[in-house]
Amino acid sequence: MKRAALTTLGCRVNQYETEAMGELFKKAGYSIVDFDEESDVYVINTCTVTSFGDKKSRQMIRKARRKNEDAVIAVVGCYSQVSPDSVAKISGVNIILGTNDRKRIVKFVEDYLNNKEKNQNQKPICHVDNIMNIRKFEELEIDDYRDKTRAFLKVQDGCNRFCSYCLIPYARGTIRSREPEKVIEEVKKLSETGFKEIILSGIHVASYGKDLKDNGGITLVDIIEKINSMAGIERIRIGSVEPTFFTDDTIKRLSKVEKLCRHFHLSLQSGNDETLKRMNRRYTASEYEGIVNELRDYLPGVSITTDVIIGFPGETEEEFNSTYNFLKKMELSKTHIFKYSKREGTPAAKFKDQVDYTEKERRSNLLIKLNLVNEKKFIDRFIGEKLEVLYEQECNDMEGFIEGYTDNYIYVKTKGSKDMIGNICNTTLVENSGEFAIGRI
Repeated sequence: MKRAALTTLGCRVNQYETEAMGELFKKAGYSIVDFDEESDVYVINTCTVTSFGDKKSRQMIRKARRKNEDAVIAVVGCYSQVSPDSVAKISGVNIILGTNDRKRIVKFVEDYLNNKEKNQNQKPICHVDNIMNIRKFEELEIDDYRDKTRAFLKVQDGCNRFCSYCLIPYARGTIRSREPEKVIEEVKKLSETGFKEIILSGIHVASYGKDLKDNGGITLVDIIEKINSMAGIERIRIGSVEPTFFTDDTIKRLSKVEKLCRHFHLSLQSGNDETLKRMNRRYTASEYEGIVNELRDYLPGVSITTDVIIGFPGETEEEFNSTYNFLKKMELSKTHIFKYSKREGTPAAKFKDQVDYTEKERRSNLLIKLNLVNEKKFIDRFIGEKLEVLYEQECNDMEGFIEGYTDNYIYVKTKGSKDMIGNICNTTLVENSGEFAIGRI
């Protein structure tokens, strides 16, 4: 039996796609092995959000070649979509595939193996399409999830926003939504398999339905309401969404969805309006604040997490301070901090006043400290309260404990048995460690 090893860099959408490609190999008779093992085929699903993602992708390619000199190495995903020529120059790469046609990955590998002697001394075979010409959502279904508690369900691909720092629209193309019938069909399948929670994911999931002109103007909220009415699934969570998704009407409708988790990841990127303009973000700090406050009014106990980019070109000390003070005032439950990474091909790469690394590091460290304070404050609010926790696995660092998340995304570790995994249990939060809570059932 031939072996295939797959690895993922980057976002949850990439993780979903890697798992789907793994199933394609299994159905073709391959044995799926760990990426650290010797394999006949290695598939690296790459990321290009930051220069670090590119670097990590190159490292994984070289690692695979060291594991087996004779293996077929297929590089897929965002990095290979925007930089196929750069990937082709990396020693050991055999197949290059972008962010479309992943469903044909096994065919591409088999074709290469059947002509291996002929291909050995040739350049890598490139199957990268012009992603801007792709208008249809590519179906990549998963039948056998490894994790049986929370399922990521990809419902959308592509992005039309073109933020000045971001390569993703060039890597993923324009927005493409999954047909509603296909979404509901997979939700039913997930429910029958025993999943309690689904996470609706996409590259710009808030734009779901905008390209589906033949479906009566269906939106992400419509899909959420349909899933809410279905038996089996007990929790619905949304992936990262842009703040402007949350209109007054959207918030009012979502507040009535019983199964919707009280957790939203609203990318902020900066708390300064001038910086937001240069980023081509389409809201102000004040508008963001209003949306967060309205969510808090309609959904008490809601968790708002976010992303912030530090050291964006032209970010002065004054602009940074306004971001710091904004985050201090808002007391969001978690902030992911990223140091700006220059991406060739984006408008921001040509901006003047690039911030040096040392200054970015200093600003990042200040926000990391502030995040720890805000994270602890959020968990403190719920100490002594009883919340529902979906337990996902045994703790690696605490023997006899299991771990999971509340609906408002508090990470909880509780003394409990393995047979509780996959269940939602009422749990009293008794202690705050800073980054997680200790619970008692």
